[in-house]
Amino acid sequence: MDITAYGVTADERPLLEAAFRDRHSLRCLELTLDRDTVATAAGREVVCSGVNDALDADVLRRLAEGGTRLITQRATGHNNIDLPAARALGLAVARVTSYSPHAVAEFAWALALAVNRRVARAVTRTRDFDFRLNGLMGRDFHGRTAGVLGTGRIGAAFARIAAGFGMRLLGHDLAPDPGCLELGMEYVPPSRLFAEADLVSLHLPLLPETHHLVDAAALARMKDDAILVNTSRGGLIDAHALVDTLRAGRLDGVGLDVYEEEAGVFFFDHSLDVMTDDTLARLMTFRNVLVSSHQAYFTRDAVGQIVAATARNVEDYLAGVTGENTLVAAPARP
Repeated sequence: MDITAYGVTADERPLLEAAFRDRHSLRCLELTLDRDTVATAAGREVVCSGVNDALDADVLRRLAEGGTRLITQRATGHNNIDLPAARALGLAVARVTSYSPHAVAEFAWALALAVNRRVARAVTRTRDFDFRLNGLMGRDFHGRTAGVLGTGRIGAAFARIAAGFGMRLLGHDLAPDPGCLELGMEYVPPSRLFAEADLVSLHLPLLPETHHLVDAAALARMKDDAILVNTSRGGLIDAHALVDTLRAGRLDGVGLDVYEEEAGVFFFDHSLDVMTDDTLARLMTFRNVLVSSHQAYFTRDAVGQIVAATARNVEDYLAGVTGENTLVAAPARP
């Protein structure tokens, strides 16, 4: 079977090639899949997509016309795929339901700690042999309040680490997590969580009801010296409202591993380009903002699990099997 994988990093490629070796023909591309690049998938029965690929109805139609029958996404989120259109076109769609929650939770804490203790600023200074401490003062997380929006596997892992720091736990989700309750987490409405938390970490999927959950009103409720971390989906935060909040001198720090308009920017080298996204450019001018490149999931453990699940999705498709990873089942074969 012919497979084309999009948005493949140099570190990820050997794992993908090993997973499909001797069974399928795999072509790995660094570019993203969208209306401009969809022609590269012609004649490939399987497309292996990433979160920044734009699989709207038009792209899906052209994939189907080119012979694609299965889209298997190397991620849990799938808001970039028009599932009703895929179903109407007879395209099967699968994803990776889960992978190491520790990878993302640990990275969220890496951002929180780096922002709180001014690590990026300190490293920049010491590279110039400036070892002064002015402007580098942080604070203890111990005894303070962590607000966790979304207590699924990743959010729960984040909460366990917070408990290890000796923090008070506030959470919000549709259903309380028993493990988080055992840690002493109190489930509260988002408005109270924003108002009381010293550290707010986002671990929610991007859905219509969660889009811009962190808007101007939510940011206004947050403490002036609160820290905000997002390792989930960029669309959870209204970036324009965040810029206005930071310009007003509010929030002690922000750690962003995701950004609403990251497609076409993240995962690529734009060091020689003019940054045309004014909001992202403005965010990165604030000394208390740390932006990383959607890398929270990027550990050997997590990527290995993602690749293994992707390979299983292909084998399940060939066997006519549906499972927890199936988003759109393949049409019944005559």
